[in-house]
Amino acid sequence: MAEILANALRFHVQRLPAADAPATGVALPDGPPEGRDTPVVFLHGLVVDNLSSFYCPLGVPLARAGHEVVLYDLRGHGLSERPPAGYDSGSAVRDLVAVLRALGLDGRPVHLVGNSYGGTLALHAALARPDLVAGLTLLEPPLSGPWVANMVDTLSVAALSLEDSLVPAELSSLRLRKAAKLTVIADALLNHTTLIDDIAAGRTFTPADYAGLDCPVLVVCGEHSELVPGALELAGHAPRCTLRILPGLGHDVLKETDGVLREAVLAHAAAVRRAARTRTGALTA
Repeated sequence: MAEILANALRFHVQRLPAADAPATGVALPDGPPEGRDTPVVFLHGLVVDNLSSFYCPLGVPLARAGHEVVLYDLRGHGLSERPPAGYDSGSAVRDLVAVLRALGLDGRPVHLVGNSYGGTLALHAALARPDLVAGLTLLEPPLSGPWVANMVDTLSVAALSLEDSLVPAELSSLRLRKAAKLTVIADALLNHTTLIDDIAAGRTFTPADYAGLDCPVLVVCGEHSELVPGALELAGHAPRCTLRILPGLGHDVLKETDGVLREAVLAHAAAVRRAARTRTGALTA
């Protein structure tokens, strides 16, 4: 566990080094470690989510496959600092850039993997800083217009239910400390920051945004997810986008246990790394 200062905030970061030899048995590209890989950076979802949701399902397998991995708690989430404001997408992109700079990775394009709202933030980052993003993996990303109103309504209801709630104390009395802590974090984010207002004020994406993406994109959605229409629109306009629909799942693709998601993400990460190396080679030739 590490704590870094970025964009004047303290962020909780976990960094997994690339293994010397991928678990697949495929040899790593020639060259020094710092030049052989495109770092994979994870962006988690809202409120009760944090970097731990990625650690075992995807973070460790990617590190074992030879990718440098960075996981961090977004502002206000997990163990990162919780300021009262700055939960808009622009601030999230600036946080990301600052975190990479603090880790010495600001000179290397990264592969962003975002789950749920983290996927939305990853897409904002790719549009705002195409020089920074070598590839995208978006897991259940909320993209289309209606999701904003739906999300704001859901979070507002949750905020009301948590205000002056006795639930954290009751959970603690039952020794359910983790659940109690998550409830406290949710209350702090929803009732004591601008998070809901910032999301409500956020802009939605357009087909022109998607058409302007100049990096490989993998989008993964559950078959029963209400976010599939937005993913279809993205796949229909982004020039280098692959859409995977996982049968039998909804907005819980990270809980998929058959390895389908892991293998899809590993294959896409390898493709992003190859594309990044090819582009770098072309630029230096």
